[in-house]
Amino acid sequence: MVRPSVIVFARTPRRGAVKRRLAATIGAAAALRFHRLALERLIRRLARDRRWRTVLCVTAGSYRWPRAVPRIAQARGGLGRRMARAIAVMPPGPALLIGSDIPEIRPAHIAGAFRALAGCDVVLGPASDGGYWLVGLRDRGLLGRLFEGVRWSTPHALADTRANLPAGRRVALIETLSDIDDETAWRHLVVSHRR
Repeated sequence: MVRPSVIVFARTPRRGAVKRRLAATIGAAAALRFHRLALERLIRRLARDRRWRTVLCVTAGSYRWPRAVPRIAQARGGLGRRMARAIAVMPPGPALLIGSDIPEIRPAHIAGAFRALAGCDVVLGPASDGGYWLVGLRDRGLLGRLFEGVRWSTPHALADTRANLPAGRRVALIETLSDIDDETAWRHLVVSHRR
């Protein structure tokens, strides 16, 4: 039986190269600390689960990545092209691609996404800002134009992606989670963890 794939799409932790919008208000060092900690915790949580294969899809740069987790390089080009390539190079079987800046992601979310994908063509995990934290496909044939013309980093990203699907394709939406892109989201996370 082929294990499904979970692709963690991430920037290599480097000061000034990660979480730029967040860094603009909390500083590059604090943004880097957040990015590194969130990424390391996410990998630790997901890579232990044997129900799926966890693969890191990362930008260029040196970093001590966990040896036990396979790693591939992100393609060149815009975000949509890089996401499509990451999904396209996975072995046969269902594949999910997730962001690395959603601290709430747990194995239960991933398992739920794969369950949803068993009964539909595409699964999306909406983000509270109008984007999405997860996209999953049962059939790679749907990749064609899925990410074309998507207005990334806007409240329209989810709707644009859904509009790119051919008519009649079944889409499941799973739990809405928050990605940490700005100081407001970051402060909310910090406060909620102190409770």
